[in-house]
Amino acid sequence: MKKTHPTDVLHDFLGSAQIFTSAVNDLLEEQLREAGGPKVTFSQLKLLKMVSLTEDYTVSNVAAYLGVSNAAASKAVDRLVRRRLLKRAAAEADRRAVRLSLTETGRRLLTSYEIMADEQLAKLFGDFPRTRLRETAELLDRLSVSIVARDGEGEGFCFRCGLHFRERCLLRKAAGRSCYFHEHKRAESSSSV
Repeated sequence: MKKTHPTDVLHDFLGSAQIFTSAVNDLLEEQLREAGGPKVTFSQLKLLKMVSLTEDYTVSNVAAYLGVSNAAASKAVDRLVRRRLLKRAAAEADRRAVRLSLTETGRRLLTSYEIMADEQLAKLFGDFPRTRLRETAELLDRLSVSIVARDGEGEGFCFRCGLHFRERCLLRKAAGRSCYFHEHKRAESSSSV
């Protein structure tokens, strides 16, 4: 009988999580190609989703969200503006900030993609009990919070929330991270009162 190392189960778990993530990303990229043709990459789609949730950004915020340099973020915004998926304007309050908004074409692309992706995901996961999926999500959330909380970065904005799937940021409360989207929405709410 082969002896197993105590970390073997952890390696199996992480390998399965990596395969799952890769398979889901492949599926989502396939849905993106069907929804919008070769117009946008998955990274650019994430940027469109980010813009759909709130509209005041600095290039640094976009770069942090996409996990790229400021120059790459600026180029990504430029490409989407040239393709008429985004509009860009200087923010009134702070000229360094950029006000991005979706064009009607960008909004249609994002909506089309989300409908197609939701249909595919419902087909794929429809046979699994919702309670089992919820339990698995909660386990992954606890593990994610534990990993992120270890880095000691309580300050600064967190862009790990997976907002493409949900607006609820599990790291904001549990790991003491600031969430750009919630901070922005809170500021909008207080300024309109």
